[in-house]
Amino acid sequence: MELTLLDFLRIDFPALLAAVLACAACALVGNFLVLRRQGLMGDAISHAVLPGIVGGFLVAGTRETLPMMAGALLAAALAGVLIEAVRRLGRLESGAAMGVVFTVMFAAGVVLIERAAASGVDLDADCVLYGQLETILWLEPTGWGSLLDPAALAGLPREVMTLGFVLALCAGLVLLFYKELKITTFDPALASTLGIPAGAFHYGVVLLVAATAIAAFEAVGSILVIAMLICPAAAARMLTDRFAAQLALSVLLGVLAAVLGYGGAAFLPLWLGAEHSLNAAGMIAVASGLILALAVLFGPRHGLVGRRRGLRRVRASATPASSPGPAVLGGEA
Repeated sequence: MELTLLDFLRIDFPALLAAVLACAACALVGNFLVLRRQGLMGDAISHAVLPGIVGGFLVAGTRETLPMMAGALLAAALAGVLIEAVRRLGRLESGAAMGVVFTVMFAAGVVLIERAAASGVDLDADCVLYGQLETILWLEPTGWGSLLDPAALAGLPREVMTLGFVLALCAGLVLLFYKELKITTFDPALASTLGIPAGAFHYGVVLLVAATAIAAFEAVGSILVIAMLICPAAAARMLTDRFAAQLALSVLLGVLAAVLGYGGAAFLPLWLGAEHSLNAAGMIAVASGLILALAVLFGPRHGLVGRRRGLRRVRASATPASSPGPAVLGGEA
C-alpha cells in the first residue's frame, strides 16, 4: 500500500497537478475569447507561437521557460502583425486572415522541429501536439506529509511551478481589472465612452492568452490548450448568464475535465485489463468535449432540453384552457 501511495505521489500526482493548473488557467482566460466571439483566436495563438517556442529552444539549447516564452511572445507579436497585414492587403475577413497566418506559422514550426531532430536536439512533434504529462515526475515525497514539507515542495517539477505562477497571474489580473474586463467584453463602445481603453484591454487579453498557452504548451501540448481555451468556457456559458458565475464555473469544469481525463487515461485501461495507459492530454480534451456536449444538451436555460421545455411552457401559457370552435351554420363557417 505504501508503495502504491509513493507511486501516485511521485508519478501521477505531479502530472495530474500540472494538468489541473493548465486546464484552470486556460479555462479562465478562455472566457474572454468565447464572450468576445473570438474562439478562433485561441487556436491561432496556440499554433502561431510554435515557431517561436522551437526557435527559442534552438537558440538557447535548453527547455528553460524564459527563452522559450521570449521566442513565443515574439512569434505571437509577429502573428498579430501578419494577420492585420493579410486582412488589409488581401481584403479578407479576420477569421480567414487568422486561418492563413496560423496555418503557415504552425507549418514553419513543424519544419523547425524536424530540423532540430535532424541535429540531434531533444524535441519532437509528439511533445508539441500531445505534451509530456507522463514524463513530469516528483521524486522527493516520502508520504502525504511531503505536501506540507517546504523542502519537498521545492523539488516540484518546473512545469508545475510555471503553471502555478501563470494561473495566479491570470486570476490576479482578472480580479484587479474585473470591472474593466466585464465592460470591454460586453460593450466596447460603452467602455470607450466611459474612458476605458477597450483596444488596450483587447490586446491585453490576447497577450494573457498567449502567455497561458505558452506556459501550458510544453506540459499538455497544443491540442489540449486549444480544447481548454474553448470547451470549459463554452460549457459554462450554457449553464449561466452571470459573468462572475461563468468565470468560476469554467474553472471548475476545467479542473473536472483534467481529473476525469487523467484518471480515464492512466487508470481505466489498466482496470479493464489493458497493458498500456492512454495519452493523458488527449483524454482530457475528450473529457472537456463530453462536458460541453452535456451542457449543450441539458443546460437549464440555453441547453437543447431546457429550450424545448421553455418553448412548451410558452405555448401552454399562450393556449386558452378551453377554446370553443366557430359556429357552423348550414355547412358554412
